[in-house]
Amino acid sequence: MKIGLYFGSFNPIHIGHLIIASHVLNQTDLQQVWFVVSPQNPFKPASSLLNEYHRLHLVQLAVEDDIRLRASDIEFKLPKPSYTIDTLIYLKEKYPQHSFEIIMGSDSFQNLANWKNASLLINDYEFTVYNRPGFTINNSFGAKLRILEAPLLTISATHVRDNIKAGKTIRYLVPEKVREYIEANHYYQ
Repeated sequence: MKIGLYFGSFNPIHIGHLIIASHVLNQTDLQQVWFVVSPQNPFKPASSLLNEYHRLHLVQLAVEDDIRLRASDIEFKLPKPSYTIDTLIYLKEKYPQHSFEIIMGSDSFQNLANWKNASLLINDYEFTVYNRPGFTINNSFGAKLRILEAPLLTISATHVRDNIKAGKTIRYLVPEKVREYIEANHYYQ
């Protein structure tokens, strides 16, 4: 099976993430998208993150009704912080019957050269990159690249968290089950 890996903190997952995943599946030959919840992104402070198991559960709630989408805790089993190349090597060993492709926005793709073992990623993996406003795709390092124009919303996890802290609704920004769970557990307050 050909699987797209959508890495992120998902702090929390929101409608924008789900729209991207669905669009990628509709526009490519990928058969599934796995939301790889990163316990600790090396580029983000760990103190700003909700516990990884809570974030994973929110992703599970968000994707449970779509067989094309899956929440993955694969990085929970690996050393922290999480590095994409380590995760890919582990997945290749654990699931040799699958092929994996990396899904990311053009903002993340711009920084690819700064990632751990970037040359190995570039040489061994394919990328599906969706355009994000203000971030031009420059493939000067010759990655195997598929560029998509995706429907984008200016929703961010930061915006969702800020609304919660301000006592505003997050209805329609996140799936309803996710909203209910966040509110019931007083996350991000």
